[in-house]
Amino acid sequence: MKVLITGTAGFIGFHLAGRLLEKGYEVIGIDNINDYYDVGLKYARLETTGIRKESIADGVPVKSDIYPGYQFIKTDLEDKESLTAIFQEHVPERVVHLAAQAGVRYSLTNPYAYIRSNISGTMNILEGCRHHSIEHLVYASSSSVYGLNEKMPFSVHDNVDHPISLYAASKKSNELMAHAYSHLYNVPATGLRFFTVYGPWGRPDMALFIFTRSILEGKPIDVYNHGNMERDFTYIDDIVNGVMKVLEKPPQSSAGWSGLKPDPSRSVAPYRLYNIGNNNPVKLMDFIYAIESATGKKAKVNLMPIQPGDVEKTWADTNDLVADFGYKPDTPIKEGVSSFVNWYRDFYRV
Repeated sequence: MKVLITGTAGFIGFHLAGRLLEKGYEVIGIDNINDYYDVGLKYARLETTGIRKESIADGVPVKSDIYPGYQFIKTDLEDKESLTAIFQEHVPERVVHLAAQAGVRYSLTNPYAYIRSNISGTMNILEGCRHHSIEHLVYASSSSVYGLNEKMPFSVHDNVDHPISLYAASKKSNELMAHAYSHLYNVPATGLRFFTVYGPWGRPDMALFIFTRSILEGKPIDVYNHGNMERDFTYIDDIVNGVMKVLEKPPQSSAGWSGLKPDPSRSVAPYRLYNIGNNNPVKLMDFIYAIESATGKKAKVNLMPIQPGDVEKTWADTNDLVADFGYKPDTPIKEGVSSFVNWYRDFYRV
């Protein structure tokens, strides 16, 4: 099977591409390698899958020198002509759309980046799926869509109409756009709401990376809402396992779905939404203790008020993913954090 993955220089896309390639899939990877965070880390990820930095040029397919079935193309999601050409020339059977402008806090100061990448970019992906009879589109949504929802755990069967950041609003928009294309053009589409993914090769703007770097350097860390936060931290290997299971099974119309009492997670169209998380929220201070244990150093903590756009707690109801795919994350926090710290020390030689 040939799979197009957007965002293969990114955290989740890099790991997913590697796993699919190891299992014999053909992969077409695309990424614009933007400077939202250190491009050196992005190039290093690509290098581990045989895509050499010196071979990368805008719009030019680069073949991996490790995996015969892997080609990478540097391009922007907003470049409609480029994406159209990629669909036409490479003829993928399935698409995993992970590329996006990420970050809740960044969206407060750079809102237009989210419209360009997350809205216009996703539109171009949907058009590619529509015109090339894609068997299954799996796309990344986010736990951020739950916004002001307070009922725990967060359920895909509840409405999510009160986002508190533009990032969250753009992800909710992606879900609505995908449903429209699923309904109008019979594009099988599955949205996955990711819950705080962490692990080796993770993003430098995420708490685990920031905290680990500062603790190892003996610098203080800013802990928001005075530490009274909980997150459903989910290890990258558990996320990839779930994405692969979902990719193999395109959704179908849900029998018995009714517009009189609509369930947001499914439809008469071939469309589904799932939470993909650990189903086990962890207190932020316990997460910090795990980093202290893995680094062997004590954190210097600055307790801060909550940031605009942040929520106090996330908790994924994953019952549907368990029922439909047998999904079961099994990486304990201490083990996952230790794996990240070991990677960080090795990568940065500290």
